[in-house]
Amino acid sequence: MSSAFGTRRFDRSSTTAGLVIGDVMVLVVLLGIGSMNHNENIIGNPGYFAGTVAPFLIGWIIASLVVGLYSSRARRSVRSSVLLADGTWVIAALIGAGLRATSFFHGESPLTFVLVMLGFGLLFMTVWRLVASVASNAL
Repeated sequence: MSSAFGTRRFDRSSTTAGLVIGDVMVLVVLLGIGSMNHNENIIGNPGYFAGTVAPFLIGWIIASLVVGLYSSRARRSVRSSVLLADGTWVIAALIGAGLRATSFFHGESPLTFVLVMLGFGLLFMTVWRLVASVASNAL
């Protein structure tokens, strides 16, 4: 099982590590901007902000493993990198919004919130993955 996981679903390379770090940073920045737009003090109340990030990070981890976002297949082309990251975000955002709707996390998940998260997340992730792909091809 671990060899199938290692070779099919998660490429253990420095490039993949950079993508994981970059993807998580994009999610944190996206959620930080959204939180600040709602007058939340993400620096003064980091625990609250962590509670904002957690459901989407959980969703991201689950979705990335299901989609195979960090497999070598996902980096075969710029197109596959962007499309798989965007697909992962759609699944992760829906999982995150679903988790936010429970009593385990703060916040709510009205349809407008879900649509805004989907839209801005797709924008942020697409731009990041395009930049990452161009940068890795330039090296």
